Amino acid sequence: MSDIRILIVEDDPFIAMDIEAAVAEQFGDSAELIIVGSVAGARLAAASHLSCALLDIDVVGGKTFDVATSLLQSGTPFAFVSGSPPSDMPKSLRDVRFLRKPFSTREIASFVSSAIKLD
Repeated sequence: MSDIRILIVEDDPFIAMDIEAAVAEQFGDSAELIIVGSVAGARLAAASHLSCALLDIDVVGGKTFDVATSLLQSGTPFAFVSGSPPSDMPKSLRDVRFLRKPFSTREIASFVSSAIKLD
């Protein structure tokens, strides 16, 4: 198991592959990627140690706001990667980094690098 563990929560397999490719290009095999497409999967993954996370807002089973709140409380860096407007987020999460879809792979790689302090 890698020391770098990155959670990707995305229910569209093509977008998940794009995010995965951006992270893999940056870190290769040195990072363990945990890719889930549901709120239930995200809750389970977020209960373990993570280096950072990338969360879509609307996934199978609802919205990821409770997962985001849990990550915020644990001090785990994360960003939303979503097509939803930032104004749809609860006020407590509006200061969180927001990468709007369609995103560039450079934006994803840059966020992950800074989140795990490898810049």
